[in-house]
Amino acid sequence: MTITVTGATGQLGRFVVAALKRQGADVVAAVRDTAKGESLGVPARLADYDRPETLVPAFEGTDRLLFVSGSEAGRRVEQHRAVVEAAVKAGVGHIVYTSITRADTSINPLAPEHRATEELIVASGLPYTFLRNNWYLENYTGNLGTALEHGVILGAAGDGRVAAATREDLAAGAAAVLTGDGHAGRIYETGGDVAFSMADLAATITAQSGTEVAYRDLPEDDYAQALIGFGLPEGFARVLAAADTSIARGSLDVATGDLSRLIGRPTTTLAEAVTAALKQRG
Repeated sequence: MTITVTGATGQLGRFVVAALKRQGADVVAAVRDTAKGESLGVPARLADYDRPETLVPAFEGTDRLLFVSGSEAGRRVEQHRAVVEAAVKAGVGHIVYTSITRADTSINPLAPEHRATEELIVASGLPYTFLRNNWYLENYTGNLGTALEHGVILGAAGDGRVAAATREDLAAGAAAVLTGDGHAGRIYETGGDVAFSMADLAATITAQSGTEVAYRDLPEDDYAQALIGFGLPEGFARVLAAADTSIARGSLDVATGDLSRLIGRPTTTLAEAVTAALKQRG
């Protein structure tokens, strides 16, 4: 059985390929840069979402396709349609798509493109599985330096909770679906076992680092302006701020246990992730 992973050189894709290799799976990396892809130690094929002509050859002979969603918000429906159409033409046996938490009902501003992609996949007639991934824990642990330097985490999430999971855990879940049976037609709400608030995050960083860090909640527009001040493009900053506001309204407070059941162990905790990130910082 041949498993093709799109976006294989990305931060999630690399973990998926590594997990599949450990299981002895026959893996193909579908990537925009084949030279970079070959560093994964598996065959690499050119697959650029913006160049549909590359996709059918990349997917040929694929029994199961991990379709990692594109990273360019606002362009994903067009890109994803090309991937789905190519998967049909190439005769892919099963498509596993990395979606977003409660894609069909979420108020998160990033959800509509995922909802549209799920609809495209269902309409294609291909057997499918949706992995509705919650936020990455690395979205928070990756900013520890700034939090420790200033003693504050800014956001607009209020008391909202996030069932975030590490990329490695989410990749393990994807690998389990790709190599296992009985997943066709299933939708998994994949995330951490325990949801946490931004105040919980600040308290955990304080406890693990010994440096006092507090969470400061801002109105959505103020948070967007702060992100712009940090150098983010205005459009992206406003999407992130709106996503935070959706967290305040419960959009990511979805701890189902689906991921821990798929991987056969508890998910990485917030404290474990913060501790690991602090060790990496030295």
